[in-house]
Amino acid sequence: MSSQLTIGALASGAHTNVPTIRYYEEIGLLPPAARWANGHRCYSDADMSRLRFIKRCRDFGFPIDQVRELVQLFEDGDRACIEARNVARAHLCTVREKLAELRQLERSLAAFAARCDDACSAGTTSDCLIIEDLSAAMPAASPAASAAATVPRRRGTTGAEANSRTAGLRDFVAIRRR
Repeated sequence: MSSQLTIGALASGAHTNVPTIRYYEEIGLLPPAARWANGHRCYSDADMSRLRFIKRCRDFGFPIDQVRELVQLFEDGDRACIEARNVARAHLCTVREKLAELRQLERSLAAFAARCDDACSAGTTSDCLIIEDLSAAMPAASPAASAAATVPRRRGTTGAEANSRTAGLRDFVAIRRR
């Protein structure tokens, strides 16, 4: 016999919250809840199992569309396991791409901070390379290609120094605009 759970009990049992459950119902990840005579939502053990599965998918960072695919596989036990593997591999590729972008961002930010340490960290923010670079106008069309042209040079710096100084900013902007 199946348990009859309130939305609060379901949320507690799945370690999530009530608005998330309502949202999952709204977008079709959870079926619409049955209702008690008083109009309150009523959930079963199967709903609990499905919600826990969805939560685990989300904990692994699967986007909603992939969670939807995995839920279909979860509920239809006769489909090929390779389908679940393919969804997981697609997500793995996305995660690896994001990690590569984050590593590049880390290198750019480290270079940004190092240039500040070398050139201006003992001064005021009016002379700070980081503040100057972040406040530079960036054309929307091609931020990476035009960053060096739009960042004003400090007096006494060469074009090569200015380009070197803005390399981290170009990398950062290119990553964030994706």
